[in-house]
Amino acid sequence: MSAASEYLQLSRESADELVRRHAPLVRRIAYHLMGRLPASVDVGDLIQAGMIGLLEAARHFAHDKGASFETFAGIRIRGAMLDELRKADWTPRSVHRKTREVAETIRQIEAETGAEADDAEVIRRLGISAEEYHQVLADAACSRLLSLTASDDGEETGVLDVADEGSLGPHEGIEHDGMREALVEAITALPEREQLVMSLYYEQELNLKEIGAVLGVSESRVCQIHGQAVIRLRARLADWRD
Repeated sequence: MSAASEYLQLSRESADELVRRHAPLVRRIAYHLMGRLPASVDVGDLIQAGMIGLLEAARHFAHDKGASFETFAGIRIRGAMLDELRKADWTPRSVHRKTREVAETIRQIEAETGAEADDAEVIRRLGISAEEYHQVLADAACSRLLSLTASDDGEETGVLDVADEGSLGPHEGIEHDGMREALVEAITALPEREQLVMSLYYEQELNLKEIGAVLGVSESRVCQIHGQAVIRLRARLADWRD
């Protein structure tokens, strides 16, 4: 179908018709996300949030902008699902507390040595076993998405807490741009394997099992590497959260 004929067809469609025709897109995106989330997440909640995103997309779609409705709706649907995950943060507070403790220990070690914090030294200073340490890493990576927003109760849940870009004033915008640059710099300074996991997970959108196949390691080991990267970023970007 040509762009002109697609435009004419869409122009004749009501918002309700667009929603009915693209409802399967919501389920497809929901199950794709589920491949990257723990089993405790209810896919029904994602689908419900995604349907709201689809409704909003149908109401606000501009037929004359050149983009296809499916592309436009996919962005809105995915965004609605991620917002739902952030608002309904299922991670126990104990996980957040332990993650902060590990991040602070890594920050202290790297400030003292000027080098990457060694796992053995982190474990020694925390006074925990290697098994407990690896569980913290796995929890940090696998219990939630890497969120750039804070929870409603003020509990710090992500690597960084960032305001909505659309609401930023000139001064806040400069700080936001500086934070983004710092985040990019911190990611590029991660150990090579941690960089690769971050890229495969967030840019290529592979799930943990797929990343494990690429690296030739178990899914649980991918969780640990991912968690190590997340906590290391928290430690190195602490000044942006204070």
